[in-house]
Amino acid sequence: MENFAGTLLTPDDAAYEAARAVFNSAIETRPAVIAQCENTADVQEALAFAQQKSMPVAVRSGGHSVAGASLVQDGLVLDLRRMNGVSISPDGRSAVVGGGADWGTFDRAAQPFGAATTGGRVSTTGVGGLTLGGGSGWIERKCGLACDNLLAVELVLADGRTVTASETEHPDLFWALRGGGGNFGVATSFTFRLHPLPEFSFALMLWP
Repeated sequence: MENFAGTLLTPDDAAYEAARAVFNSAIETRPAVIAQCENTADVQEALAFAQQKSMPVAVRSGGHSVAGASLVQDGLVLDLRRMNGVSISPDGRSAVVGGGADWGTFDRAAQPFGAATTGGRVSTTGVGGLTLGGGSGWIERKCGLACDNLLAVELVLADGRTVTASETEHPDLFWALRGGGGNFGVATSFTFRLHPLPEFSFALMLWP
């Protein structure tokens, strides 16, 4: 991967074990290569490499999948965690979020605008995995699931093309991405609808 701008890690590298670790420490899956991507072009190049080598691929955002879906044995992991930028619109009504961002990063960016969208109950959960799986969160009864607030997704397809899926562009793909899980492509960017929230909110949790 001559033009890969990120970092490639194999089991022989000192940083491999830390990069491989996921939320569920019982998962011992060992990828052949971890591609820590810096941008969409890196994702495209890593996907092309995996196809050339007939390697299975997994995508990692936060790495919170209890079943270990963020890793793949003897395959290639597209680690998107460096693609974690969050841009809030000036009016605070929408946000563009990198495919590797976690919900803590998202919430910190939206808080100064008094805005939020339904996100993970754990701050280190990846935006990508939660949203593509539906996305249950603290404010879902008021604002819907994370996927209900999705306005657009930038996606790298298996053939390397980059497309934007929304209600007006590739609407069938957009429908599938809103809670349909994975295997439609690699989501490198999400656009969400934001909701105004009061400065102070109160919740009561009852524990048996």
